[in-house]
Amino acid sequence: MKQDILTIEPEYFCKIMNYLNKPIYITDKNGTTLFVSDMSCKLFGKKKGELIGRSVFELEKEGVFKPSVTKMVLDKKQNVNVIQDVGDGKGVAAGHLILDENGELKYAIAFGYDIPDFDYYSSKIKIEELESTLRFYLHELQKLKTKLVRTKEVPSFIGQSKVHDILKETIEKVAGVKTTVIITGETGVGKTLIAERIHDLSEQKDRPFIHLNCAAIPESLLESELFGYKKGAFTGANANGKAGLVKLAENGTLFLDEIGDLPLHLQPKLLQLLQNKTYMPIGASDMVKADVRIITATNCNLENMVKEGKFRADLYYRLHILPIHVPPLRERKEDIFYLLQHNLERFNFLHNHKRTFSTKLVEMLQNYHLPGNVRELENIVEQLVIMAKGDVISIDDLPKRLVVSAFEQEIPISPNEGNSLHEVLERVETRMITHAFHHYKTTRDAAKALGVSQSLFMRRLAKYAIKKEGN
Repeated sequence: MKQDILTIEPEYFCKIMNYLNKPIYITDKNGTTLFVSDMSCKLFGKKKGELIGRSVFELEKEGVFKPSVTKMVLDKKQNVNVIQDVGDGKGVAAGHLILDENGELKYAIAFGYDIPDFDYYSSKIKIEELESTLRFYLHELQKLKTKLVRTKEVPSFIGQSKVHDILKETIEKVAGVKTTVIITGETGVGKTLIAERIHDLSEQKDRPFIHLNCAAIPESLLESELFGYKKGAFTGANANGKAGLVKLAENGTLFLDEIGDLPLHLQPKLLQLLQNKTYMPIGASDMVKADVRIITATNCNLENMVKEGKFRADLYYRLHILPIHVPPLRERKEDIFYLLQHNLERFNFLHNHKRTFSTKLVEMLQNYHLPGNVRELENIVEQLVIMAKGDVISIDDLPKRLVVSAFEQEIPISPNEGNSLHEVLERVETRMITHAFHHYKTTRDAAKALGVSQSLFMRRLAKYAIKKEGN
């Protein structure tokens, strides 16, 4: 049995837990929500994005849990069983501590049953056995995640949003054919990872995957890089000629990134390759057959480029047989938490640290618009892991440019219905006071930075009940 479980991939763990069709709720040792089953979301009347990354202590105060079983477990440092208000009825919830190899608290898990279901399980299965099984799954999940970090087998997609699930399903469908694919989306959304994933799931997975960035090679050299040349084709050419990337990708996949930067004079030649599976190396007199799948990607609006005469219409339509659009992270915020945690583990291992995120930092990063998408998120996490002052990464550790950007993003620039000027100004004042309080070591320095007296600053702290993180 153990050997079978060891083959489970971490990305499928959440789906497996959901197939149990039970309310399951997992937090870290601080009470930060890590996983919520679909059944739990249904019972609580909340979306996963409203729970993941949130503290159960805060959620209980908001009335989401009545009471929070996980909070009781963490407070008492022991397993508990309680009757809990769930929707319009009641249910039995069991909360358990999950310890690591050294006996230190690692996770807390709560799972529940309605009253009839609990009667059945209590007579058929011991709760201790279920706890043992869940403990084993969590332990094996942690081992598998560590293995992924160490071998650098970074999953192409991490998340729980509907967009994430649709993307995975689309990728699996197009991987089964050799038709041309075009991947669109903003810079940094992971278009290259998608192309690699399509290749890895295809029948050509053991064949070459060749990546060419059309914007990274001078226009004068692009044709020879792509199609190669015969010996003596031009002055300075290799005496033996050169095989192009199309040839190197034979029987495999050729990924043309930034296809919008492909020069107009080369576009007919790419069209010929797509339509007839033939091309002509520079200096050759005969066409060469090619058995290669083409995947392209761009962050440009090719349709507008066609209207402006910068991209051929016939090539545009030939590329758009199987389009895949990757939405930016701001449109799939539910995925941000999983990406943050994954990259935290990856860079912790890479740089030999044991950092964790504070709850407020996670909340801020989840609400930050991330213009650079996945790539920016990875860079932020790596910088925080390296430069953080302590093992708990807080808002104080964020780069100043990011704090300013996030702050400006939240300031309203036009009146919102239902918001008076006084209410808007109070929200802005609260953010400024909060940021200064966390950013500066003393209240005197914070007040000076804001251009107010220390006594006024202290009155505002009291007015808005602002406290240091963790208090």
